[in-house]
Amino acid sequence: MARQDRLMRLLAALRRLPAPVTADRLAVETEISTRQLYRDIATLRAGGVLIDGAAGYGYTLTEDPALPPQSFSRLETEALMLAVGSLDQLGDERLTRAGKDALARIIASLPDRQSRQSMHAIMRSWRPAVYRPDITIDIELLREACWDEMSVHFAYRDKQNRLTEREILPLGLSYSPTTLMIVGWCLLREDYRTFEVARMTALAKGTTSFRPRRVEMLRRYVALRMAEWEAEQAA
Repeated sequence: MARQDRLMRLLAALRRLPAPVTADRLAVETEISTRQLYRDIATLRAGGVLIDGAAGYGYTLTEDPALPPQSFSRLETEALMLAVGSLDQLGDERLTRAGKDALARIIASLPDRQSRQSMHAIMRSWRPAVYRPDITIDIELLREACWDEMSVHFAYRDKQNRLTEREILPLGLSYSPTTLMIVGWCLLREDYRTFEVARMTALAKGTTSFRPRRVEMLRRYVALRMAEWEAEQAA
């Protein structure tokens, strides 16, 4: 892991976890050794980050000069808490963690009164547990292909248990409480298709680039779905 990425992950853990945070807990969160953690704490302190505490007691992030002061209304703070809280049921594990890290960074930059408001009991989201099928592919590879606008190959088992090989131009991910879908242009069918990510296996990045056509292709897809919906409503 690059040094800068490692330090950013450590700062995110210090913002997110209840203080004081032990060195062992921080080492687990940042996936480094305790010895490396002590060196990284020293590096952050040398760079001007005020971290109270010591080995054997725990650490508290007191002042983070990397974050400029921010201010949000109480309703804006509640909206952010609700949105990130929903990721536990909508997003995958890495996306959920990224959301919580971002929220912790925002809260750390708020004035003290607003920071305390973000911890208020009213700002909690809860939904009944629903079954979501396990995803076995590397979701990061799929997300990266969407950002890089490159095709992907995968095997796909449909609801009739038929197995096919597909290559698509991935246009975007669609999250819901029960499933994660990928919208794309199927090079086999030469048409738009949606696939349940949990039914995909053997994912690999392709070599076909569709940059800079992604936005226009996605716009056409949305227009087609809207036209279908309007036709159904008029029927």
